[in-house]
Amino acid sequence: MLKPIGTKVWGGAALLAAAWLAGRAHAAGYQVWVSDEHSGEVTIIDGTTFKALATVPVGKRPRGIHASPDGRSVYVALSGTPIEAPPQLDANGNPIFKRGKDDDDDDDDQAADKSADAIAVLDTASRKVVRRIYVGSDPEEFALSPDGTHLYVSNEDTKTASMVDIARGKVEHIIPIGQEPEGVAVTRDGRLIYVTCETSGDIYVIDAHSYKIVAHFKVPPRPRSVAFLRDAPVAFIPSESAGLLNVIDTAHYSVLKSITLPPGVRPMHVLVNADDSKVYVSGGRSGTVAVIDAHTDTVLGAIRVGKRPWGIVFSPDGRYLFSANGPSNDVSVVDVATGKEIARVKAGGSPWGVAIVPTGG
Repeated sequence: MLKPIGTKVWGGAALLAAAWLAGRAHAAGYQVWVSDEHSGEVTIIDGTTFKALATVPVGKRPRGIHASPDGRSVYVALSGTPIEAPPQLDANGNPIFKRGKDDDDDDDDQAADKSADAIAVLDTASRKVVRRIYVGSDPEEFALSPDGTHLYVSNEDTKTASMVDIARGKVEHIIPIGQEPEGVAVTRDGRLIYVTCETSGDIYVIDAHSYKIVAHFKVPPRPRSVAFLRDAPVAFIPSESAGLLNVIDTAHYSVLKSITLPPGVRPMHVLVNADDSKVYVSGGRSGTVAVIDAHTDTVLGAIRVGKRPWGIVFSPDGRYLFSANGPSNDVSVVDVATGKEIARVKAGGSPWGVAIVPTGG
């Protein structure tokens, strides 16, 4: 018998397989690796006990963090550009900049240590940095190709994206794009790379083989990240300043609609759950994670977590969501079934990103 989930239909065998994989992921164990922008460290949290296990020094201003597909390596974006406080917002939620300046500029350019700009490669077994890959100036976020051979990196202060061969440790291509690039995501088939540009609201779509820009469209200002549905040509891109979640037609590279999020939500990082039924968005200054029905676009509610959550990630079995809360210096553990925070784990001085690392099984 077929069972509908959202607008999709799953067979019994598929459901059994999904349950088996989820159970195996839970039994195998995992760790949560958290980048800390202020301390220059990565905190490692046990996924079963929710206890901090270790801190690993990695370099200056670690932000974007992702594990390799095989779980043997963790990659962390490092930057020698000094940290600035987030801009004040006007009554409409838009950032207030000094005249002649936006947050793509740096008053502290003279103090920027460009020698610190890199992607640190950590060995997950030894918990040590084994090498650094130069990927251009001021890397903030990045994505890995599905086969784990390439990094796609946003270079925030040079308005470019870098395409990097991991094995060779070389930048293969540098692509000029819009002002203040940040979010990077790869489609599930590995064919296309999406890069979001904060200040302008530009979204660039890059062919992962030719490295040519194949599409360019706009959303409201300060898009931070991208997430894709698995079985439909749809993506979700948040606009922080406007408090919106934009629904994107990925077949035609256009905005289908914009969902208004709860008052005070300044959306940052977006995720889609395993069965494509819900979208989760970290709410920034609201201190919440918003939950949206992926098919009706209905806002289902907001989960209270720590202060200014940024990076979010699901556990391998989908039971928990972890959010990195910068100003409260901790990581929230959310029970997805109940939509409640069940624990907080102290994690350095300003947690930014989170990644899942399997530990065997």
